[in-house]
Amino acid sequence: MDGIKNLIFDFGGVIINIARSRCVEAFEQLGVADVGEKISNSYKSKNLFKLLETGLISAGEFRDDVRHLTEQPLDDQQIDAAWIKMLDGVASYKLDLLLELRKRYNTMLLSNTNIIHWEWAEKNCFSYKGYQASDFFNNIYLSYELHLQKPDPEIYKYVLKDAAIIPEETFFIDDTALNCRAAEALGIHTYTPDPREDWSYLFK
Repeated sequence: MDGIKNLIFDFGGVIINIARSRCVEAFEQLGVADVGEKISNSYKSKNLFKLLETGLISAGEFRDDVRHLTEQPLDDQQIDAAWIKMLDGVASYKLDLLLELRKRYNTMLLSNTNIIHWEWAEKNCFSYKGYQASDFFNNIYLSYELHLQKPDPEIYKYVLKDAAIIPEETFFIDDTALNCRAAEALGIHTYTPDPREDWSYLFK
């Protein structure tokens, strides 16, 4: 960590654990089989998940398209509850660590996420000890607000420019190797943790 002044954290798979199988099971319980394949491949040759994560469709449009693709009369609450099932919670030690790291580094969040997941996370993950999401990071960058997704180099360039930081002084933690390689190509230092790894040792 010598020379590192800035820390960028991914959300899913780094701060919060992900359980995609629970999302699939939740939709199956609603009578929707092969939900991943239907939503990923059947929407005008585009990935419906990606459209939501890049903010190209609204949450309402996403829900309507899920109903259309699955041919099920699901209400908004059923869709949201099943969709959120993939979010598996944040360990309290990670939140405590993030608070401590912000005292020593310029900390940021950079996530490929969507408005449904993020609004849930703000209420259920970051409302900790009276804090809110903005208390854990100096800057929060979300794909659905930027209309960009990792590993597109433009999203990293945007963060570097907006935060007025340089790659050589920046350390990025993301659970997807492809995302890390894209950041490395710009000179950013990276680390890819294993699923559910306790990566806190990096800062001890």
